Amino acid sequence: MKVLFLHPDLGIGGAERLIIDAAIALKNKHHDVKIVTAQYDESHAFSETKELDVRVIKLFPRHILGRFFALCAYIRMIFAAIAICLKMDFDVVVCDQVSACLLVFKLFSSARRIFYCHYPDMLLTERKTYLKSMYRFLLDSFEEWTTGMADIICVNSQYTAGVVRSTFKSLKDHKLEVVYPSLNMKYFDEIETRTVEEIPEDAKFVFMSLNRYEVKKNVALAVKAYAHLRHILSATEFDHTCLVIAGGYDKLNQENVTYYRELVDLALANDIPSRHIVFLKSPSDREKAYLLKRATAVLYTPHNEHFGIVPIESMYLGKPVIAVNSGGPMETIDDGKTGFLLEQAPQQFAEAMKTILQREDLRLLAAKEGPKRVQRLFAFEAFATQFDRIIRGLPVD
Repeated sequence: MKVLFLHPDLGIGGAERLIIDAAIALKNKHHDVKIVTAQYDESHAFSETKELDVRVIKLFPRHILGRFFALCAYIRMIFAAIAICLKMDFDVVVCDQVSACLLVFKLFSSARRIFYCHYPDMLLTERKTYLKSMYRFLLDSFEEWTTGMADIICVNSQYTAGVVRSTFKSLKDHKLEVVYPSLNMKYFDEIETRTVEEIPEDAKFVFMSLNRYEVKKNVALAVKAYAHLRHILSATEFDHTCLVIAGGYDKLNQENVTYYRELVDLALANDIPSRHIVFLKSPSDREKAYLLKRATAVLYTPHNEHFGIVPIESMYLGKPVIAVNSGGPMETIDDGKTGFLLEQAPQQFAEAMKTILQREDLRLLAAKEGPKRVQRLFAFEAFATQFDRIIRGLPVD
């Protein structure tokens, strides 16, 4: 079948990772796959995009005088959808993040429409003023209306399914397919273990935070927890530790630039010695794998994260994950076996870090149970088979 993916911005993030994995999965199942996006920079995208047919349709700016980003995204996707209907032939269209384009496909195409909802967009913005509230009311209503135009709505977790039903009242009885993002285990199996130059050689215990430099990722929690860890360890123990903050960074994204600076300043304000904390910008896929293999444990700090692929990658590599007890991690992490689920309090995170550092038996348990859990629940082939059946319109077990 001819399958077309329409995605707003093919950068580096969980949504992009899922779309690329889905495209690769369907390509491996012998479908003719194309990805259309309004924004694509090969140097700021996952390496697998080079192996896919990616086309850019950019017919409207990302913003107007630094404002109206959401409205512009809607218009960009509507224009892209119109261009697709005029120029391209496809049997199935898979959209995500922006549902506005579904209206165009419903009106001007006979293709089946699949919408992958990572999380309702209306819950990802603030409404501080009356004008902003009115502006968002119109967009939110349009989002709910157009989301309902999908033939099939997929979500990334049971948590997100519940949020969608409670947020979009008109969809409370709509069938939702839970399609967990997958992990390409073969990729991690083929990555060798190697030294990471930025990490001090004498750092026996390395705590890793791997998230984009965005406020919603709550990375400051990792810095504060590490600062507290310094006060509950002996000087000798702490001297053999290191915290690595790594994640997607786009110099054109003002939030990335500002939040990176805030995190560096936070480390300085908490008197964390520079040799004990490392900040890395936009590590490549291979570098991220090297970092995870080097880690003793991974700190996953977002609150109410919709799913979260980093805990899956970490568990597959046998690393315990310390995460906030909300959202997707409640489904992915086996508390006490493959990591810890905690309140978003620096003191709790620090105590868990100390426990992992001092108890080899827990590290060994995570090394044993983590890979088994990922193989059982998040294997790439299971994901590929499920997505293939959805594309073909077949029942999903």
